[in-house]
Parts: sequence; C-alpha cells; structure tokens
Amino acid sequence: MNIPYISRSLEIPDNVQIEIKGQTLVVKGPLGQVSHSFETTPLSFSLEGKKLVIALSNIKKKEVSLLGTAEAHVRNMIVGVTKGYKYRLKMIYAHFPVNIKVEGNIVKIENFIGERAPRVAKIFDGVSISVEDKDIVVSGLDKEKVSQSAANIQRATKIRDYDPRVFSDGIYVYARE
Repeated sequence: MNIPYISRSLEIPDNVQIEIKGQTLVVKGPLGQVSHSFETTPLSFSLEGKKLVIALSNIKKKEVSLLGTAEAHVRNMIVGVTKGYKYRLKMIYAHFPVNIKVEGNIVKIENFIGERAPRVAKIFDGVSISVEDKDIVVSGLDKEKVSQSAANIQRATKIRDYDPRVFSDGIYVYARE
C-alpha cells in the first residue's frame, strides 16, 4: 500500500551546511549559525546530497500550506548566514531632540516629545544595534529577530493623543538590506 506524500526540495549553496536534529534545523554559514524548530509541524526533513527535502505524508489542505512556509524559513536562514539582514531606521523629530541609548537587550528612547520617562524597546538575542547620527542600524542573522526588533523600536515611538499632522515625530524603518 502506497502512502501518498508531497515534498519540496531546496538547493543548498556550497558555503552552507545544514544539520537536522529531530525537528530542528541548524544552518551554518560564513557569518555564523541560525537554528529553527519545526516541532509543531508534521513535516519531515532529509538531506540528499546538496539538497534539503521537506516532506509531508499527511496530505490535508492546512498541512500542505506548511510546506511553502517551511521552505521560506529555510531560505531566510540560508540568506541570513551568508549575507545577513540589516534594517535602517530614521529618527524624526521637530520639537524635542531625541536621545537613544542601547543598554544590553533594551533600547531607551529619551526625551521623545518632551516626555520625562524614557520609552523602552526590547531587542532579541543575536541582534546588534548601532546609532549613527539620526540613523539606527539593526542587524543580525535571523530575519525574524531582526525585523521584530526593528518593529519594537518603531512601535515604542507611536504617538497617541497628539495630532499626527503636527507631531510626526518618531522612529521609522526606511530601508531593508
């Protein structure tokens, strides 16, 4: 009796190595390594030469969509360990000069619209932040962590109870590399 299954294969570049540890994939490259757990999915992973095969034996509509999602995650991991991810944010202020301090895994935004208490944004492990004049550069190997850290900084400066036509102050993402 044949059990139907669907699979997708993904080419692995020469300078990238992939290890399969159960349902966790570890991708190593020239810049470092990134791991991602697929424990909650019914997918199975195998290596065939320089190809990663993602297979699914339970063919249901909801589970089939996981194939493309898992493939996209692995592609993002490969790009992360070969090129890395970088988000650029711009500080915009018209009324009060904003000060930014990076302390461990927290970014403190001081004097935002004249507030006395600093606003705080959480930064994930493996993500580095640098402040260059009015630019903030968020970089790292894991796309999810880098983009969520940039979003946390942007969300920390969301203005409430002020007219947005007058107060356009904030920190905004303007470039992704």
